[in-house]
Amino acid sequence: MTFKLLGKSLVVLTLVAVFGFLGLWQLDAANKLQAAKKAVPDPKVYQLSDLASPAASLDSRSVGKKVSLRGNYILTFRAPNQIDRQDLMSDWEVALMQVDQSSAILVLRGLWKDRLTEPMVAMSTGVDLQAVVQPRQFEDRALNSPGVISRIDSSVIVGLTDLDLYDGFLLATEEQVSDGVINRERITPAEFKSKATG
Repeated sequence: MTFKLLGKSLVVLTLVAVFGFLGLWQLDAANKLQAAKKAVPDPKVYQLSDLASPAASLDSRSVGKKVSLRGNYILTFRAPNQIDRQDLMSDWEVALMQVDQSSAILVLRGLWKDRLTEPMVAMSTGVDLQAVVQPRQFEDRALNSPGVISRIDSSVIVGLTDLDLYDGFLLATEEQVSDGVINRERITPAEFKSKATG
């Protein structure tokens, strides 16, 4: 009888210990997630090549960092049904910027309706870009069709160029050409949803 009672007690104590450790693990994961949300943004402005490489996955530690680069836009796309941080839905203008002889990256320039308000940017125009690194989108917001992309993700346009494409995209905060700064409304996308456990 005492062996049976001792066995039951051991099972109960083991279960209590396991659930206790699981609770502590979940608490630690939640604390790490909160700390990541409160992290102070990095004020440094990087070169794109310091944070990413073409044809390689974007390191999550590069997301949210500021970059400065020069290139020229070679393709323009409409990204329909996008949602910004204020939960407003609109169509966005996304352009493919060639950054050197062999590579390019997608740039979220602004609202689609504003694409013609600054006609000074031609395909051959050099653009000095200030931007923030963003992860690619995973959820389709529309169907791919000529001039339209389903999500902001270089994988949906690989057949349209021979250039090596960067993963993720750049959120333009400032564009400047030789004639001056391009003034247009900039977009703040809805926050990237972390897939971290907890």
